[in-house]
Amino acid sequence: MATLEETYLENRWMIQPNHANMLDTAHGGNVLKWMDEIGAMAAMRFSGESCVTASINRVDFQQPILVGDLAAIEGYVYSVGETSMRVRLRAFREDPRTETREQTTESYFVYVAIDENRRPTPVPALTVESERGKELQTAALEGEDGN
Repeated sequence: MATLEETYLENRWMIQPNHANMLDTAHGGNVLKWMDEIGAMAAMRFSGESCVTASINRVDFQQPILVGDLAAIEGYVYSVGETSMRVRLRAFREDPRTETREQTTESYFVYVAIDENRRPTPVPALTVESERGKELQTAALEGEDGN
């Protein structure tokens, strides 16, 4: 059983022309795909089961990610139900030379753990042990209320 902090994952993609739209910015569909992948991995890490996306909260694209920038996606499980997990996901535009970051996108996804028959299966209780974990959970709950 993973703690909240142990579900935290982050990955980066260099935005290439094949990831971009006609304005040379990351296509929103690619950003959503990467967010969904990180979210599913966090949910699977937590539950120890295969997981499927059940819902996606409102998604606002606040800033573009330009060709040549890095898209940094982070996510973690912050709340659980009987078979579901809520995952906070954020995307950032990052300059690969200076490591300067700016948040571009935030959303909250719900995943459901499934068994080998693709039926919902129970997930463990969420453990929040550290101060960092408490900070992450509080930020997610406050952010979700604002969405």
